[in-house]
Amino acid sequence: MRVIVIGAGEVGFNIADILSKEGNDVIIIDKSEERLKDVAENLDVQTIQGSGSSPEILRTAKLDQSDMVVAVTDSDETNIVACLLASVQSKGALKIARIRNRDLNKDSTIFDKNHLSIDLCINPERESVTNVMNLIEYPGASEIIDFAGGRIKLAGFHINSACMAVGKKLQDIKEMCKEHDFLVASIIRKNEPIVPSGKTTIEENDYLFVLAESENVLDILKFFGKDVTPVQRVFIVGGGNTALLLSEELEKKGIFIKIIEKRQDRCEKLATHLNKAVILHGDGTSKDLLKEENIQDADYLIAVTNDEEANILAALLAKQLGAKKTISLINRVDYSHLVSTIGIDGVMNPRHATIGKILHFIRKGKVISATPFHDETAEAVEFIALETSEITNKPLKNIKLPRGTIIGAIIREDNITIPGGNSIIKPGDLVILVTLRSAIPKVEKILTVKLDYFE
Repeated sequence: MRVIVIGAGEVGFNIADILSKEGNDVIIIDKSEERLKDVAENLDVQTIQGSGSSPEILRTAKLDQSDMVVAVTDSDETNIVACLLASVQSKGALKIARIRNRDLNKDSTIFDKNHLSIDLCINPERESVTNVMNLIEYPGASEIIDFAGGRIKLAGFHINSACMAVGKKLQDIKEMCKEHDFLVASIIRKNEPIVPSGKTTIEENDYLFVLAESENVLDILKFFGKDVTPVQRVFIVGGGNTALLLSEELEKKGIFIKIIEKRQDRCEKLATHLNKAVILHGDGTSKDLLKEENIQDADYLIAVTNDEEANILAALLAKQLGAKKTISLINRVDYSHLVSTIGIDGVMNPRHATIGKILHFIRKGKVISATPFHDETAEAVEFIALETSEITNKPLKNIKLPRGTIIGAIIREDNITIPGGNSIIKPGDLVILVTLRSAIPKVEKILTVKLDYFE
């Protein structure tokens, strides 16, 4: 596949990295010579300096021969114009645009086939807010990923020393929690992913990813020693678009909100858009201010400023002063390990959300969704089983899955099964699997067509 990525920021760089490592021909366009130098030194891709909204630059990138255009600059206008030019210069290319304007959502008619004809519009802030609302609904988890229209969840959480599962094998843990069917799909141990078996023993500080029906997730979290008390009070540090989108969703849930924002004009804008939130003009990294506003009563502090270091500091201060849980907005991959080791409970990552949406268009087979997790070293894939694929009509124990791959759930005619070795996938089943990123090419092969289908 030939892909043009417009924008060499965090999102563009990581998309180009993923696509190039999977054997795609990637061209990345950016105005910044410094950014492109960094790309050239680290990635096996072609670079072109210039504006992604320039017809001449896109012709130089051979847009007419490309299969996909991914426009992820910081400018909505540049992204929209790039996709509009792609509609004119390339009839078959898929067009993906990052659109941050909160008034232009994915359902806007401006993006449909009769107008701009953009195949996928992504609002990273809106997607990451959706992820945080999942954490609010399932307190105790550090990550929640939706599948099957929200009927199945992949929950990620740490195991502490007090957890009754420590020192026990997974097969024994399943016996202890018979009333709820679940699958431990992956374990992160010392920053390395493990695909577990029934004989795998849970250790202190393990990070588990558990697949289960949504209605069972709270009980499973509670079983593993997590606090699942409903959230009632939330502090938000930062008053940008992400804070506004998040506050609107929290207000719908009837959750009490305090927002701390440095800029007076943003405080005034927030006050005009929100009905019940308390807006405070101040610094969310001020220990005195947090104490004065009774941060110890907060169920969550969520730091969403544009400064990642400030977000981490605000979360650490809040936790030190008694806030039950904290979430920081962080885009940089190299900060992710730091966050988990210093006690911050969750990460809000717009880049993750953006990449996950784009992967849906890239994966071969009848893929419904593809979501990266754990610093993008692993991926959860939701797909429709094809009659012609190697994965159907035989017991799972007889299927040679790529190393690091596990089938997590099978949905057939509204019935959800957490499978065992004797389970069989039938054509048309909705299937969820978890795999290491390195195994994706082999996974794609078994999801598509058997070689003997053509013989």
